Amino acid sequence: MESPQPSRRSFLGATLAAGAAATVVTGPNLLLGQAKGANSRFRVGVMGLGRGRAHIKAYGDVPNAEIAYVCDVDSNRLVTGASTIPEGKQEKAPEKVTDFRRILDDPNVDAISIAAPNFWHTPAAILAMKAGKNVYVEKPASYSAHEALRLVEVAKETGRTIMMGNQRRSYPGVKLGIEKLRSGVIGELRYARSYYTGARESIGRGKITQPPAELDWLMWQGPVPDAPYKDNLVPYNWHWHWLYGGGELANNGPHGLDIARWAMGVDYPERVSCTGGRYHYDDDQETPDTITAVYDFGKVGITWEATSCHQRKPEPLPFVSVYGSEGKFDFNGAAGWIVYDKAGKEVEKHVEPPGDVPHFTNFADAVRDGVPVHQTIEDAQISTMLCHLGNIAYRSTGSIQIDPKTGRLAPDQSAADKFWAREAYREGWGV
Repeated sequence: MESPQPSRRSFLGATLAAGAAATVVTGPNLLLGQAKGANSRFRVGVMGLGRGRAHIKAYGDVPNAEIAYVCDVDSNRLVTGASTIPEGKQEKAPEKVTDFRRILDDPNVDAISIAAPNFWHTPAAILAMKAGKNVYVEKPASYSAHEALRLVEVAKETGRTIMMGNQRRSYPGVKLGIEKLRSGVIGELRYARSYYTGARESIGRGKITQPPAELDWLMWQGPVPDAPYKDNLVPYNWHWHWLYGGGELANNGPHGLDIARWAMGVDYPERVSCTGGRYHYDDDQETPDTITAVYDFGKVGITWEATSCHQRKPEPLPFVSVYGSEGKFDFNGAAGWIVYDKAGKEVEKHVEPPGDVPHFTNFADAVRDGVPVHQTIEDAQISTMLCHLGNIAYRSTGSIQIDPKTGRLAPDQSAADKFWAREAYREGWGV
């Protein structure tokens, strides 16, 4: 297998040159040498075959899309991921690779779809954009506040189309709900609350051991400084370790906070407070299982509350609640919503099933036809920044001041500054 170190000078030279050329030639990101529209072939490689299997299925319903590559550092997942494509759905089987840079080497690939762990999102996306590829990347799309800003910078520098997996931005029902709020259906908007509840089990105490034969542990870590393999970390529990993830706030927060921020029509807050703890189990998890983040925007506010080990079944909580001077508006976890008047009486309801396909279709159309994405990466990363800022507050003093114009930390907050960016990257992988 190829080295995980991105030191292949010939590769980088070629891809960076290709990225520069593509930026000049393609302009609005239309496919090179192909006709516009859904009749043109859209070839994509999918990186990370856990959540990535859902990407594959969704692209299967995007007109004239082809999965050209599947990529995973786990050989078992590589096989099951490739088999996700229904028989007869496309003429040619995708090529299976363990190093995503093989996808970037192929001049006939239009985009990479990144569903690898959070710590891979920005480094992989930046390499892809500099190689001239368009990028679909799962939320949160960045591991830290520093990466969030850097991702946006590179997107602007390269001119590539990049879209984050905030699927609700493409749900007709959610769009209709936002329009209802804009029309004043519950009067002047004052506050929004978002909830996440789960029933996760303990991750236990892991043992340092040799990684399984099917896993390329060095490549799995990628940009993260090398650490010994622990047997309760892969494939999912990395979320709960600060070295790799941002806990439930970075895992599920981008969805709810994005809707809340979209509904309230705000960007960066003035102050962020966050508290919680690991209350349910005594195990290896470092991030809290119970957490409340509070965002003060001056005239309005937003909260995000999670209890990931207790579903709170006696409390039927909506996905996002928006409170106005004349009532309350609840978005459910799918694409529907309910409007209540000031007395709590239901006055309007919309029911709609969720689905990934509209979001992936929008991404493909943006690459093929130059149509606008339903949410720019700059706007998406503002929602992600709310998650990063909440984690910074939690890990430092509990409450931090923000410059609402830039989203950066206000001066003289040394306890928070050290959580702004990753302390170190593996040599060669820095963003």
